[in-house]
Amino acid sequence: MTTPLDAAEPAVQAAGSGDGRPAHRGTLRYALSKAGGALLSIAMVIVGTFFAFRMLPGDPVRALAQGRNMTPEQLDLERHRLGLDKPLIDQFFDFVGKTLRFDLGTSYEYKRPVVDLIGDRLGATLLLAGAGLVIAVSLGLWQGIRAGWRPGSRFDRFSTGVSLVLWSVPTFWLGLLLLMVFAAGIGPIPGIFPTRGIESVDAPDGFAYLLDVGMHMVLPCLTLAAVIYAQYLLVMRSSLLDEVSQDYVTTARAKGLRDDEVRRRHAVPNALLPTVTLVFMRIGFVVGGAVTVEAIFSWPGLGQLFYEAIRVPDFTLMQGTFMLLTVSVILMNTLADVVYHVIDPRVRSA
Repeated sequence: MTTPLDAAEPAVQAAGSGDGRPAHRGTLRYALSKAGGALLSIAMVIVGTFFAFRMLPGDPVRALAQGRNMTPEQLDLERHRLGLDKPLIDQFFDFVGKTLRFDLGTSYEYKRPVVDLIGDRLGATLLLAGAGLVIAVSLGLWQGIRAGWRPGSRFDRFSTGVSLVLWSVPTFWLGLLLLMVFAAGIGPIPGIFPTRGIESVDAPDGFAYLLDVGMHMVLPCLTLAAVIYAQYLLVMRSSLLDEVSQDYVTTARAKGLRDDEVRRRHAVPNALLPTVTLVFMRIGFVVGGAVTVEAIFSWPGLGQLFYEAIRVPDFTLMQGTFMLLTVSVILMNTLADVVYHVIDPRVRSA
């Protein structure tokens, strides 16, 4: 006979963390601890960014003076205007103080606030990284589910082999190969896609403009997605293989459920947990990884901006762009940890 206490016990366990504490308190405490770790990581990034870029060879003042007949006195005056004649420790504290006020300084080359330059380029990077991530996640999950449900099949061997090959290929090499074959054209293959930029010089308006931007996005998106989708495939395949061997899958099959129904309703939802975490973790890395792709295809995003800053070198622009890319990785990793803690009760009870 079931008593009210027995009936209430599952609800208590579901609402608690396993030791009598409410689940939301444990989640909040966990999120705060992760936020503290993220703040510490960001502080280390701020310190490391300043000193790392000061170790790069080259004098930004002389680089900016190329092609201009400037006397040594004028060079010293320009160095004073940029604050580069101050002691390094004074420059560091100025940099930290401005960063805490969300002031990333003024670009040496463009003579504009770094925040404004980042704002102008951020949209293009998010468009490229977002489209590449959607393609990689969709392709990786679909192939991972098929490969994991039929391990050892011809599809499993082929898809896993292709993904591992693409994962091991350097991004810049793959981008240059696609650029040479499908943009410039080689042999009987004509050049189909644009070679650079986000839009044509004589770009039309309306729907034709969207098509023009879409044509410019094809090769950069394929390059970005091809080198990262293998991670989603392999994680999804491995997770599904673990779930297939569980008792609940055997029970569902014993009840007479169809194979695709067992996969769709039981195995895949549980196997998605590690992959969801990986998606959040990779968002920051995809934004940072777009640097190489943008440099190859002259995509006017943060990656191209960072590449231009390195050539000068433009310390303030390098610092601001690098910090944004790095902080995005830290925040996404922290969010992934918190999301996994929320959606997987096994983590909360651990």
